[in-house]
Amino acid sequence: MPQAKSTKKFEKSRLKDVLKRRKDVAKIKQKQQIQTKLKERKAKDNAPADGVDPSAGTNGSGKEGTGDAFADMSMDQFFQGGFQVPEMAKKSASKTGKRKRTTVKAAVSAGSDEDMAEPPVAGEDIATDSESGEDGEAHKAQLAALADKDPEFYKYLKENDTELLDFEDADLAEIDALSASEDEETPRKKLKAQKREEVAEEGSNEVSEKQVGKWKASMKMDPPSLRAMKEVTLAFRSAAHLNDEASAAYKYSISDPDVYHEVLVTALHLIPKVLRHHLPIKETTAGKVRVPTDSKKFRTLTPLLKSHTVALNHLLENLSDPSTLRMTLESIKSLLPYLLSFKKVVKEVTKGVCSVWSDPSNTDETRFSAFLVLEKLIQIADSSIREAVLKQTYQGLVKGARNTTVHTNSGINIMKNTASTLWGIDPNVGYTTGFAFIRQLAVHLRTSITNNTKDAYKTVYNWQYVHSLDFWSRVVAVHCNSLREAETGKESPLRPLIYPIVQVTLGAMRLIPTAPYFPLRFQLVRSLIRVSSATSTYIPLASVLVEVLNTAEMKKQPKPSTLKTIDFATTIRATKAYLRTRTYQDGVGEQVVELLSEFFLLWTKNIAFPELALPVVVMLRRWLKAMTKRTGGNRNSKVNSVVALLVQKLEANSKWIEEKRAKVDFAPNSRAGVEGFLKEVEWEKTPLGAYVSGQRKTREQKAKLLEAARKTEDAKRKEADKAEAVEGLEEFPSSGSEEDIEEVDGFSEAEDDAAED
Repeated sequence: MPQAKSTKKFEKSRLKDVLKRRKDVAKIKQKQQIQTKLKERKAKDNAPADGVDPSAGTNGSGKEGTGDAFADMSMDQFFQGGFQVPEMAKKSASKTGKRKRTTVKAAVSAGSDEDMAEPPVAGEDIATDSESGEDGEAHKAQLAALADKDPEFYKYLKENDTELLDFEDADLAEIDALSASEDEETPRKKLKAQKREEVAEEGSNEVSEKQVGKWKASMKMDPPSLRAMKEVTLAFRSAAHLNDEASAAYKYSISDPDVYHEVLVTALHLIPKVLRHHLPIKETTAGKVRVPTDSKKFRTLTPLLKSHTVALNHLLENLSDPSTLRMTLESIKSLLPYLLSFKKVVKEVTKGVCSVWSDPSNTDETRFSAFLVLEKLIQIADSSIREAVLKQTYQGLVKGARNTTVHTNSGINIMKNTASTLWGIDPNVGYTTGFAFIRQLAVHLRTSITNNTKDAYKTVYNWQYVHSLDFWSRVVAVHCNSLREAETGKESPLRPLIYPIVQVTLGAMRLIPTAPYFPLRFQLVRSLIRVSSATSTYIPLASVLVEVLNTAEMKKQPKPSTLKTIDFATTIRATKAYLRTRTYQDGVGEQVVELLSEFFLLWTKNIAFPELALPVVVMLRRWLKAMTKRTGGNRNSKVNSVVALLVQKLEANSKWIEEKRAKVDFAPNSRAGVEGFLKEVEWEKTPLGAYVSGQRKTREQKAKLLEAARKTEDAKRKEADKAEAVEGLEEFPSSGSEEDIEEVDGFSEAEDDAAED
């Protein structure tokens, strides 16, 4: 939605002043709060204890100790910014040891009266840090500004409180406060021994199997230990970034493969369980989930959640083992209810999961696990997140459909079938996103038509465009099904998408009506037949198919050829070698007959079938008469015979319908009578239905034989490659002298020079 003029004018002339005024007010309030807390602390420190002489508390000089301006501030208050950093004496910095951080339970006003009086600015982000997910970046920016403005104070923090600068670890340290009750139940002697062990172990940041076992046992206790979960989170972060250059900066390091495996399994399985215990998820009957995000425990665990999720997403991008990938996806799925408040984190997680789902190198089980994560996220999220997930899913689909072969076609079909179900979870959001993407396809088509350049058609005639149109045909076929709508008693909100999908598809198939792109036309016709079958929408496809028969490719006599038969399921363009050959003509003829029979099968029981089939029967008879002349014609008995058989079946079905409708007792204007005509008859019992059923079985058997032959050929090729590799190793030993290497290098250089000449 474009910005209003008043909003643009406000941003140009007044926005800077308003923001500056707000910052000034925030600074003043912050100073007042700091001074108030200092006074309270001084009064508390100077108050005499019971039974102690008040005069004993003075140092003789009567001077009061200077209070630390940051001692009473929590981490969130410190990093909020907008206040002047008080100057600190150098002497106190040298004498002061590591400062103990204390948590302040002080309610800070969210905004001043002036803020409330100001009108909201369009486009201004008023979300909290937990909603935006950008608090970490704000912290880093403010720390960098602190280092520039007051380097002495920054140096003091670096020497005396390193955790304050490492805000992520410092925030995770607040989890220890929630686990204070765990130490109360432990005897003092045992507690001291445990602390000595922890200190000894912290001397070395290498994670041991014994250490992981302790963490695991603590996380399985009742109640589970949040402190142990924090340590597992830090270890898991190191494991996820094990091969990164910056991995040395993390608290723990891992070098043992067994320890690495234990850390991964412990984090992926137990962290979601610990979170569910301390932050239980409430699920409604409508499928919505609710997490107590306003509780102190959730706010304390927020840094841990973000850190762990970022590590999970990083691990997901670098994994290749199918079982570990599925385990990671299951862990992410369990954490989704806790991540809904962090939209930036959700966006990154969605991107990582979509990349796994759309990667053809992953197994079908792994890709289906990734789809379940996307489905769960759309079910529990609000409309804005749903729209973002649907957009990312569509982008992943388009990216994964770039290369279509016999090996990847099944995976692409899995993507299209699974993704199509997501658009029905929230049909209103699905309609808006679907219309935007279909409009984008229409814009590409219009650009290709109006642009007269040589390669303009390539933006449409590619696998990504074809799969996109096929995907949207599946979306409306699934969610605009006539039977489903009859059961619910209302039309699907996605039904208005049928018209633009059909128009764009018809325009795309007729963009270049030449013989090389007949396979692409057949692909799109199948998509429209699916739409017509599911939604009971009539789409005129017979003329598009008869047009193929009337081209020179099908009318002229073909050249004999020994080329391999084209697989029309994985082809959108025939090469020049196939044009005007008998192999190509036979394949195109079979496709035309198959698609014509499938199209008429949709209306085989319709009372108007004779009128629908008559024009096509007349055109096919004329074509057969021209092709079977003694002089001229294509002289292809195989194609002509299958077309003649189709004409016979169409005429037989028309005659059968005429016999049935001669016995009806309702007028043509009776809608109920027309729709109920032959409703109880199965389509296989019609003359055309019996023919199509037999043809489908024949094609299925043929496809199974071809698939078995392909698998056998692939297995033989792999064995031959292995044998060649073994022979190569035997012929060329792994080790060699430096002289041999120099000779080979010189030979290859000579070859390169010759190639350049």
